[in-house]
Amino acid sequence: MYKTILVPIDGSSHAEKALTVAVQLARGSGASLCLLTVTEYPPDDIGVFIGGVNVPIPEAERKKLTEEISETAQKLIDQARSAVELEGIEVKEVVRPGHPAEQIIKVAEAQGADAIVMGSRGLGNIRGMVFGSVSQKVSHTAKCSVITVT
Repeated sequence: MYKTILVPIDGSSHAEKALTVAVQLARGSGASLCLLTVTEYPPDDIGVFIGGVNVPIPEAERKKLTEEISETAQKLIDQARSAVELEGIEVKEVVRPGHPAEQIIKVAEAQGADAIVMGSRGLGNIRGMVFGSVSQKVSHTAKCSVITVT
């Protein structure tokens, strides 16, 4: 049925439930899982406003922030792995910077995913209500099956 299932991980309870469903599907079909965390790094033009002037973040601070974001992404994946039994399932981990919906679509295509299993709501609830949720964007643009879990 499925060969590769992509599971976006963001630390939300919906993502954890989606991973549980994805594990069941993988066991039933012999599929591998790809756990994806999308990190939103600060844009290059971000800075601190001092007296109405945008002062860029120093490179050392940007590097430290990038390292902290990467560590947080790995912790999310580690937490997801420990929340379910993955023995006997091939699991790949991917961390990508960028906008979540765009990266989920790109990684799904790059990994040859047959399905994306994701939470219906992530951590950005207010933003999702205003601009549309990541799961909605993915379900409308993905070239593979998208299963949303509540």
